[in-house]
Amino acid sequence: MTKSNYKVIGVMSGTSLDGVDLIYVDFTYRKNKWYFDILQAETIKYTNQWHDLLGRLVAFSSNELKQIDIAYTQFLSKVIKDFISKYKILDIDVICSHGHTALHQPENGITYQIGNLKDLSKLTQNRVVCDFRKQDVELGGQGAPLVPIGDALLFSEYDYCLNLGGFANISTDINGKRIAYDVCPVNIVLNHYMNKIGKEYDDKGNLATTGKIKDKLFSELNALSFYSQDYPKSLGLEWVKENIFPRIDAYNLNVKDILRTFVAHIAFQISNEIRDKQDARVLITGGGTYNDFLISEIKKQTKSTLIIPEINLIEFKEALIFGLLGVLKIRNEINCLASVTGANRDHSSGKIYLP
Repeated sequence: MTKSNYKVIGVMSGTSLDGVDLIYVDFTYRKNKWYFDILQAETIKYTNQWHDLLGRLVAFSSNELKQIDIAYTQFLSKVIKDFISKYKILDIDVICSHGHTALHQPENGITYQIGNLKDLSKLTQNRVVCDFRKQDVELGGQGAPLVPIGDALLFSEYDYCLNLGGFANISTDINGKRIAYDVCPVNIVLNHYMNKIGKEYDDKGNLATTGKIKDKLFSELNALSFYSQDYPKSLGLEWVKENIFPRIDAYNLNVKDILRTFVAHIAFQISNEIRDKQDARVLITGGGTYNDFLISEIKKQTKSTLIIPEINLIEFKEALIFGLLGVLKIRNEINCLASVTGANRDHSSGKIYLP
């Protein structure tokens, strides 16, 4: 008989390089619906060395990436074991790990997340589900975003689920089907320019408020072809390095004007996506939720109700949902939607490793 209750550790590392998000969660399935209770959650910040290395992954050769993969898997296993030890966690059905995206070129049939080696199971001495994106790309999909099925199963009371992380991504139901896609870069760009002045991020968007919108750059960013493409579509660091940074850098602007212009760009692109439904309720999560200025700019351009949840959901929603994806995988149930990724069929994605 299939279990109805699972104690799970979800592990997530995103493109904004904030650190490794870990969550210990209790999932229960009853009356055809999933419920969750977050028991513990923590973000382990990256050392400067890992932060720098992960920010340059697209520059390494395949052989170099394999070595980094081994080292990162060992690092990740230690982070997980320390988390288990710190919170005295005894009951674990499965560890579900996203890893960290090194390469994402679905148009070329390539996606590579480091930290998803079989060693992760041996080192943690637990069953592990990981490497969620690869199978979807092999089936002709984008391999992203994967979170929307969790949005549908856990947060169906909202019209839109909007995540503001390294990238903004959104999910919603259209004609009874879940659809989702990346909207635009967010913290991957804002943090990049804050790093240039020795800061990790623009606290509450305060520096951006002092800048001016540079209309020509604003128009040039909005004219990028990605924004006129239909879903499914996804973004990666490579796209940002090719399309965003060179355009911004060509203007030789001070950081506050870059931030102000890019916040305007983000708000414009997001508001374009949530205008279609009247009186829509939008659940907003991710690190960008703390950027008060960005949130206020989005509010100005939409009549939707923006809902910011409690802190654990803001910071750990993706880790939570990857935990659920792993549970669905071990139940051999669909955890990846063709309507979202563009794959040729719905499927149960990920690899299961035993210690």
